[in-house]
Amino acid sequence: MDGIDGRVRNAVDVWLRWLPRWQIGTARPRTRICRKCTGSPIASAAGFGPDVPHPVQHALIGRISTIIEDSVDDYTAKNLPLLQRELERAAARKRHEGYQPAEGLSPEFQGLDVDPQPQEGAPFLFTLEGLAGTGASQAAPREPLSDEAKAALRHEIDLSDECARSTGTAVCLALIDHRPRITEAVERLVEPQIEALVSDMFRGLEGDGSRGGLF
Repeated sequence: MDGIDGRVRNAVDVWLRWLPRWQIGTARPRTRICRKCTGSPIASAAGFGPDVPHPVQHALIGRISTIIEDSVDDYTAKNLPLLQRELERAAARKRHEGYQPAEGLSPEFQGLDVDPQPQEGAPFLFTLEGLAGTGASQAAPREPLSDEAKAALRHEIDLSDECARSTGTAVCLALIDHRPRITEAVERLVEPQIEALVSDMFRGLEGDGSRGGLF
């Protein structure tokens, strides 16, 4: 299995293959702050500036975040039996929650709104969010934990958090090495689309102004 450096390189390679398919005109505006991307050290490590569109950043940040999450999951499964048991119980309860439209999405779409914003006067017949919970069933009651078990579980959670921090640091350091090709791709594929959009907007404003001057 690839180490951190190899997994980061592979994630960047996949993002570079995806980026030419992204079009600024098809990006949906967000109505909520993205908790995955806002203030993310991964964005800084990648060299993303404030002008890089959120979907472009999100697609890479999501894939890099998955590396950290997978590493923590592997560490937990091997070393933290109490936490692993609680996670398995949580996963079992989630299976009883029915259809969850945000589950199982590729990293480019994780954490994003599952439905576009409706247009005024044209409501949707149904939404994916509205279908959430379809097929839900009753889950078995959760077993209570003793005080000793709670203390041990908190200790294992602290160890898991430390694994996430150390892995996150290693991932960001590895990602810095790929800044040149990330920056080159953004300059070549994204910035021309932004410039064309801004140019079209100014042409539209100038056209409105010239027509207004005729009346």
